[in-house]
Amino acid sequence: MTLSFKTVDGKQIYQAPSRAWLDLDLAALRRNADALARRAGVPLIPMVKADGYGVGAGPVVATLEPTDPWGYGVATVREGSGLRRLGVRRPIIVFTPMLASDFKEASAADLTPTLCSAEAIQEWSKTGGPYHLAIDTGMNRSGVCWRDVSAVAAAVQAYPPAGAYTHFHSAELDDGSSAVQEERFRTALRMLGTKVPFVHTANSASIVRGGAEGWDAVRPGVFLYGVGSGSTVGMRPDPVVHLRARVVELRELGAGETVSYGATYVAPGAETIATVAAGYGDGYPRALSNRGSALLNGAPVPVRGLVTMDMTMFDVSHTQCQVGDIVTLIGSDSGNTLTVEDVAHAAQMSPYEVLTGLSPRLDRCHHGDIGAAV
Repeated sequence: MTLSFKTVDGKQIYQAPSRAWLDLDLAALRRNADALARRAGVPLIPMVKADGYGVGAGPVVATLEPTDPWGYGVATVREGSGLRRLGVRRPIIVFTPMLASDFKEASAADLTPTLCSAEAIQEWSKTGGPYHLAIDTGMNRSGVCWRDVSAVAAAVQAYPPAGAYTHFHSAELDDGSSAVQEERFRTALRMLGTKVPFVHTANSASIVRGGAEGWDAVRPGVFLYGVGSGSTVGMRPDPVVHLRARVVELRELGAGETVSYGATYVAPGAETIATVAAGYGDGYPRALSNRGSALLNGAPVPVRGLVTMDMTMFDVSHTQCQVGDIVTLIGSDSGNTLTVEDVAHAAQMSPYEVLTGLSPRLDRCHHGDIGAAV
């Protein structure tokens, strides 16, 4: 959307929308990408699937293009075709295995599929396009099993892949599993009987913890969008996603009065309750009912009662509040931050769920320096 600004004391101040919205800090996204590139020492293949993890694939790609990535990663042919319509000319890898019925569309959009069977390789070879070989080393989700690579060796030798990769299942853990998967991957590559010219394994967590492991590129995802890789890692991303909403009503409760559906919250004494114009219809998790918190003027304010589809109630008894004030449900306010991980932990969800669950009905305000909002 087009950002609105007003002049206050000679400064241009960003004028925020009136209900609920996402402030998306593209400068932070760029800083996160630059930090990963320095750490890895090889080109990036940024993952921009699910509309750039909810940030917006178009603005994300525009922000990352100056970093000279090798290409981009998506999950579907439609996502890849959408990037082509935006003018992306770099390689685009579709990481979810596609059916042969999708090959024609993928080829027409100059997309690079990931293949994992001799039959798929033989069928794709009719298009004459490049592909990457997916090798499963323990995720047990997709790819040819590392033990069974000999089953595709003849097809690979007849129509060699442009690249090969595997995917770590627990890169954020210090459990040694990534090293095991690396060794399995190296074994599988040797079993192919032909050299693969371009190899990649590292996702966000493995980049932060180990760099590129000697391969040709890395595939950062969630770190780009402001989600870290565990408390034991010193390298932290800058926040990118800031979910904000306006206070639309205030009311005073007495002891024994209840809040929201099901009367699950009973006030123990006098409280001031602010109704904020965002709920699970906007992607603010219902699981935060009676357990989440937000920031108002930098101070934490707890959720009271069940989160509803369009509104959430907060206890603002201990901070100044008036109708129209901005509450930060995810992100930074006045020097304090509720990270995506903080919110996900409180909701007992994955940070990926929180990011990709943010509703399209939220205005997306893309800018490089959020600064002050009014």
